[in-house]
Amino acid sequence: MRRNKASRIQLPTTMQNTHEPLVVFALLNLGLAQSLGSGVITPEEAVETFYHGDNCLFVQRDIRNKVAAAIMSRGAQLADLFAVLPAAEARREFYAELEAIRSLCLKLLGGARSASFGTRVAA
Repeated sequence: MRRNKASRIQLPTTMQNTHEPLVVFALLNLGLAQSLGSGVITPEEAVETFYHGDNCLFVQRDIRNKVAAAIMSRGAQLADLFAVLPAAEARREFYAELEAIRSLCLKLLGGARSASFGTRVAA
């Protein structure tokens, strides 16, 4: 089966008019982690589509959140695991990295939820 070439997700465009960019960012990454884990997309496709240099720079320069930067760094390196490690070890590391990405996303969502709750309580 031949797959269509995926479109590049450009975070600056995606984040326009977003009131909660970290929530959108975390949800996008959770979807990518699920797609990677289930084999719907390959690590190479994930880098081409989302974890590319433009988005990594956007997260560093504009989002300026250490957790978000860690997610991008881990995602950008997923394809490299299979280039430098033996297959079985690469597979183990791949799933460990996906779990780390998921955990970091939940951390972002938990922080956003706490901030949102604090805003509602103060009002």
